[in-house]
Amino acid sequence: MSDGSSPIVNVYRANPRGWIIVLFIFAALSAVFSARAALGLIMPTWEQDLGWDRTFLSGGGSLVLVFMTLISPLAGNLLDRVGPRPVVCAALICVGASIASTSLMTEPWQFIVLFCIVGGLGYGSLAAPQASAAVAQIFEDYRGLATGIATSGASGGLLLGMPLLALAVEWVGWRVSFAGFGLIIIALAPIAWFLMTPASRTSASTDTIATGGSLPDRLRLIARNSTFWLLLTGFVICGFTTSGVIEVHLIPYAISCGYPRFESAAALGVLSGANMAGMILAGFLADRVHRPLLMGAIYFFRALSFLILMQITGNPELLFLFAIVFGIFDYSTMPVLASIVSTHVGVRVMGLTLGLLFAGHSAGAAAGAFMGGYFFDNFQSYDWVWIVSIALALVAAVLSWLIRETPGSEGAATPATA
Repeated sequence: MSDGSSPIVNVYRANPRGWIIVLFIFAALSAVFSARAALGLIMPTWEQDLGWDRTFLSGGGSLVLVFMTLISPLAGNLLDRVGPRPVVCAALICVGASIASTSLMTEPWQFIVLFCIVGGLGYGSLAAPQASAAVAQIFEDYRGLATGIATSGASGGLLLGMPLLALAVEWVGWRVSFAGFGLIIIALAPIAWFLMTPASRTSASTDTIATGGSLPDRLRLIARNSTFWLLLTGFVICGFTTSGVIEVHLIPYAISCGYPRFESAAALGVLSGANMAGMILAGFLADRVHRPLLMGAIYFFRALSFLILMQITGNPELLFLFAIVFGIFDYSTMPVLASIVSTHVGVRVMGLTLGLLFAGHSAGAAAGAFMGGYFFDNFQSYDWVWIVSIALALVAAVLSWLIRETPGSEGAATPATA
């Protein structure tokens, strides 16, 4: 019988501890993504203070991506086997120790070891895939909405955390700021330990963890799944059209169109804000609509948004319109992807599956970043970058629409092949 409570209250009452964990994951991802993005913020300062050139520092950023790609499937597999508690705690300690110890560095090898390797292991162990898999073990109802809110912390870090870190660097200097920020991240680890108890996981996820099987068996289970390959191909394209060409080349493209650096960066900030809204909305819809159609629609409208981008010269309104539209259809694939994986591949291999998909996303991002520079160097224009991105995003949409919806198969270990 209804007690007259509002829908929001009823959603919270369905899993109070779970929603507290969702808010914690949001905060943790915000901190981790801010730490990861700190290289771009501090790069000019390190060039002046430490005498290191931009090629060396940029190479370090690439090394971070390499270690993230390598560790993500392993961290996901460990999360499947033992639950999110030790994985999240270890990741927070790694990231916090990396940032805090970086404040003491004076030699190039210290940057490689402390910031790139230790940090890369932490960043790859607590990213959107691991957060999504953690939420899947805590929620059965409202899983899509919970995933959308939790993973939107990735955008929250860029929107909220980076300006605060920038202010701290201006106020007290980068060494004190990094030391303090690192200690704050480390302090999140014991909170994660007390929040993410085994009792917080659903009974279904606990049972599947107990019978997880060996890593080769789990990889074979995933490899036999046709839905996984459709998702993987689409997610490689997703990496190309988001982290690759937009996060790397949007600001240079806007500057080449005549916009000042501040206005270009402001557009990226607006995009991050729209990202948060898009992820939460997509998570809400993933609980209610045909998910493959939703995923395909996200890719389709992302493709259309590039048409706006190609017309921004001399029209700042179009630049910010693109930032809003693209932002809504940027990271919003993540909660939908996580929801499809949970039903079509299975909760018991969800961490490993999302880790593998994230590795594909990183590979696509690397290709997009490289090809963006290659096309510009050869044609002195980004037009072909956006044309290729439109075509690829439309391909990803079609691949998503080939996935069959299977309502009622939550937690299934094996899917019906498409």
